[in-house]
Amino acid sequence: MIRHRPLGSGHPYSVDTEQRWPLDPVAGEPLRLGVRATPDVEAVEAEVEVVDAAGGRRVERHPLARVASTSRGQTVDGGHLASAQARLARSSGGWATGFPAPEAGSAIRYRLAGRTAGGEEQHTRWFDATVSDWRDAPDEVVATSGASRVVPGSVRILTDGARVRRVRFALPLAPGEHVTGFGERYDRLDHRGTELDAVVFEQYKSQGAERKTYLPMPFAHVVGGDGWGLHIRTSRRTWFDVGATDADRLAVEVEADAARGEPAVDVAFFDGEPRAVLDAFLDEAGRPEELPDWVFRLWASGNEWNTQAEVMRQMDLHREHDVPVGSIVIEAWSDERTFTAFRDAEYEVAEDGAPHRLADFTFPADGAWPDPKGMVDELHDRGIRVHLWQIPLLKARPHPTGQARADALAAAREGVLIREPDARGGLRPYRNRGWWFPLSTMPDLTDERAARWWTEKRRYLLEEVGIDGFKTDGGEHAWGRELAYLDGTRGDEGNNRYPVAYAKAYGDLLRSAGKAPVTFSRAGFTGSQAHGAFWAGDEDSTWEAFRWSMFAGLSAAASGILYWGWDLAGFSGPLPSAELYLRAAAASTFVPIMQYHSEFNHHRTPSRDRTPWNIAEQTGDDRIVPVFRAFAHLRERLVPYLAAEAAESVRTSAPLMRPVYFDHPSLETAWSHPLQWFLGRDLFVSPVVEEGETAHAVALPPGEWVDAWTGEIAGDAEITADVPIERIPVFVRAAAWPRLRGVFASHG
Repeated sequence: MIRHRPLGSGHPYSVDTEQRWPLDPVAGEPLRLGVRATPDVEAVEAEVEVVDAAGGRRVERHPLARVASTSRGQTVDGGHLASAQARLARSSGGWATGFPAPEAGSAIRYRLAGRTAGGEEQHTRWFDATVSDWRDAPDEVVATSGASRVVPGSVRILTDGARVRRVRFALPLAPGEHVTGFGERYDRLDHRGTELDAVVFEQYKSQGAERKTYLPMPFAHVVGGDGWGLHIRTSRRTWFDVGATDADRLAVEVEADAARGEPAVDVAFFDGEPRAVLDAFLDEAGRPEELPDWVFRLWASGNEWNTQAEVMRQMDLHREHDVPVGSIVIEAWSDERTFTAFRDAEYEVAEDGAPHRLADFTFPADGAWPDPKGMVDELHDRGIRVHLWQIPLLKARPHPTGQARADALAAAREGVLIREPDARGGLRPYRNRGWWFPLSTMPDLTDERAARWWTEKRRYLLEEVGIDGFKTDGGEHAWGRELAYLDGTRGDEGNNRYPVAYAKAYGDLLRSAGKAPVTFSRAGFTGSQAHGAFWAGDEDSTWEAFRWSMFAGLSAAASGILYWGWDLAGFSGPLPSAELYLRAAAASTFVPIMQYHSEFNHHRTPSRDRTPWNIAEQTGDDRIVPVFRAFAHLRERLVPYLAAEAAESVRTSAPLMRPVYFDHPSLETAWSHPLQWFLGRDLFVSPVVEEGETAHAVALPPGEWVDAWTGEIAGDAEITADVPIERIPVFVRAAAWPRLRGVFASHG
């Protein structure tokens, strides 16, 4: 058996063995065709028919050679499930050939044939492609609003003569200009001299090293000089060469699908300093809305808090250690088949896929969750909000039974799923191609009817159990440009928009139940600004990951994400050291969302929970609980300030967690000391992000500042601050010191 998938899995950073590459052949450039084959296949050949633009026809035959097999990027990314590693280790039969693509405008028709040792011939079906080439194009191919900065004569298009597939153009960069933004980015603040792209992707850990992100945006600030910004008005993939190839050019490449001769890309240019640029961008992308004050209190979670007894034990420990907590996220609550029913609950299957109500469930006394509503009521009495974990998938492994099976059948019957082409030219439900929950189907949450069908199943959790919000995890599962959304949109246009629609769908459900739209997402794109809160995704407990997370928060803020946090000190792998944990806790006190979380560790000992008492027990450092407690109480006192400043941010578009260049775009220390920020109008934060640091260099911005811990006046200068483990360099604007003095007076 041989298999060829011309468009592959859609993995944005890896070419699968059995696909065509590039997807759109380019004249004169190498064209690769590959297959997977069972072990009995001993030879494979490609039969290629070429019809050139003049109508001439020729047939070429190209033998395939054995190659190492890859699939879904696993040799690049590995995946984060043990099964992904097991699949990678399997021997597989990969075959590939490469040859120059014929002249532009040629139509290619090809199939691949395999021969077994016994002489049996096997063929794929025929596949078609059209050859494109890069051509100069009029500047009008790039439609612009605002003062256009497109370099005249720089526009080129990739076209087969009829359709434009990609567009390239250049923008000028002046000496001293810095380029920042691009959504949530983990490796740096200023991207000048680098290359990056904008496509939603689940990079499990090491985001800063891999330069991949859950939350990209084709939006950037150019800071310095006159000051300006740009937004590529597209949800398709974009690429940026930010002066890496040509130091005075920002080169842009954009996927497109337009008739030749028509505008293929739309770009908005904004003039002014960063605040004005962001304000103009938010007019297009959508603006954040104020969330309740309680989102600024400590969030706590752990994947091993997977029973009611354990949840209450952990909340009792917070109370026992006098660590105030405002929200708990319960991840391992559901049967993880439906993501709607508590594990061990007994109920009748709704064969039509209709929503359940609380009265439909019986909760066994010896089950994992004997009384979910009673638990939520008690947590509310303690002032703790409750959020449940979600994934936008209908699981296929293990083979669904019970309600999961009924829901899967109903979803297909109701026509609420994302689809993909089948071999007969029709459409079938799309199956998740990633490593996490493989082969699951996906509700099309970009469609209002489908989103209601999906979210109504969760209504009882809000209206009867009393849940306050949802952790909307895993919005990155839509791969492939050929996917078919219900509105007729293809995957190349719809996939990046999916996580935006995902958070919106849950926010709409919350509003309809009389709740604030508090969602907690890691994936997003342009438009995510208007939908809930975000965290930086999955990371190990390392100093490097700590720094990456701080860059992520600042770049997300610069792109209009208001409510942002991260798993302080990381959630995965070995526990953080006492020093890393407390430095991260200190920094987290001064970002919009303060929260900790830990990965599932199969209940092995020692525990890898990121609670302060577990870190203290495992490290033997008795400073951890009292120092963490002091920061948690400080955070409680900061809530009124944070809520007021969030409202100001919504009003003015100035980020709550604000990079220094927003207020001082010409200040060089904004770039030489990038991991510092304003928190609202009156606080300036310079966290310790290097191991072993006892004296910390702070570059204070212009103005008169007061050291929050000593009350001493510190002007606008570069200073060295003593940083004992219980302190983070924080400065208060002198005019606000009388009002904020009490927030810091009780620390420690």
